[in-house]
Amino acid sequence: MAEHTHPNYMKIFWILAVLTVIEIGVVFLPIPKLAIAVLLCALAVIKAAYVAMYFMHLKLETRTLGLIAITPLVIATLLVFVLLPDGFAVAKKTDAAKKPAAVAPAKH
Repeated sequence: MAEHTHPNYMKIFWILAVLTVIEIGVVFLPIPKLAIAVLLCALAVIKAAYVAMYFMHLKLETRTLGLIAITPLVIATLLVFVLLPDGFAVAKKTDAAKKPAAVAPAKH
């Protein structure tokens, strides 16, 4: 039987800590908000992968179990993109409702 070696948890901790500091730094970058959101999402996915691989021990599992673990992420991503148009439509309708009514010209 093969001996199971434990990962270096302190190394993983420091990697996650550095990624968190990078996320905080990304928020203050002078770039468009969409780029900040994309970078933050990418960093969050990387951190989630580290947690899943090492703390949930998926790195040692078979490929099939790894695919089963990734399936909800894919479904959630598709759901977000399917719902985005509805969110933008509600935002437009809300912005139109906030506009003040035209003021009638004063009579002399």
